[in-house]
Amino acid sequence: MESLVSTLAKTQNVETRNGRFTFIDLFSGIGGMRIAFSRQGGVCVFSSEWDRYAQKTYFDNFDVLPQGDITQINAHDIPAHDILVAGFPCQPFSIAGVSKKNSLGRETGFQDKTQGTLFFDICRILEAKRPKAFLLENVKNLKSHDKGNTWRVIQESLNQLGYEIFSQVIDGQGFVPQHRERIFIVGFDRQRYGNFYNFQFDVENQKPEKVPVLRDILDKAVDKKYTLSDKLWEYLRNYAQKHKEKGNGFGYGMPDFDGVTRTLSARYYKDGSEILIYQGEGKNPRRLTPRECARLQGYPDSFKITVSDTRAYKQFGNSVVVPLVTAIAGRVVEKMEELDAEENQDHRW
Repeated sequence: MESLVSTLAKTQNVETRNGRFTFIDLFSGIGGMRIAFSRQGGVCVFSSEWDRYAQKTYFDNFDVLPQGDITQINAHDIPAHDILVAGFPCQPFSIAGVSKKNSLGRETGFQDKTQGTLFFDICRILEAKRPKAFLLENVKNLKSHDKGNTWRVIQESLNQLGYEIFSQVIDGQGFVPQHRERIFIVGFDRQRYGNFYNFQFDVENQKPEKVPVLRDILDKAVDKKYTLSDKLWEYLRNYAQKHKEKGNGFGYGMPDFDGVTRTLSARYYKDGSEILIYQGEGKNPRRLTPRECARLQGYPDSFKITVSDTRAYKQFGNSVVVPLVTAIAGRVVEKMEELDAEENQDHRW
């Protein structure tokens, strides 16, 4: 299966239509970053994603089958591009991921041999192809992981490659009705542009005038299969009460219809506890449907969901807030074009 996927991906024709810029989509998941950069006029010339279910969703929506394991792809085989885009795996750096791996006696961060080192695949592609700019996305606490050592290695690696980097933790709230903080790292090629400039993410003024709230993304009629069973609902209530008595804040989340939700996670398929929807007195709450999860992440309703509910929950939980990334993409492209114009002006002189 892996060989077939790889062969099919390599034989696909790269888009040749004219665009504002070209980009590649690494660790592409189901294509949230692709949508964002395409909305800013970009043409995606390469994508890579190892999970076969995410590959299916990606193919069903973009008619492109991402190539597989990035560690097995020769950087020189990747097409030239203006911007590298990557939401690289966050499990080695996330609080939940670190806790889980510590409990199993496994290493985390860059010592994790299966995921932590994937950041260096980004580095080798940056070195081989030297795009003008890049955008990376990861979990909020990337900077604090391993007492700051992980962030230090990332900064040093990108600096050594000759990229001027800027970073900021940004909450998706305001673009979607979800509290979702992620770190975004932007870089521009110092060999091309130097470093006598600044970059501001400045996405606040791009939020919609009407603040999105939970009720905006909810379906009017929902299948009863999404309602929690009596057994699960009792378990969640007992679990929450137990932790409340201990002074902890753990427990299920049931947001106000005119408010925002907690962060949607890849584990949502297990019990839906972080975001439960109130259904009235005498009735158990329900999970969000996969389509509602898609909306919570800012995906359009035209986005096709062609996998099981379990897979869909995982995919949307691992994805990005599309309208937020679209806003950041716009700022990156604007800055790149501004620097290109200055470079051309210098050459004329």
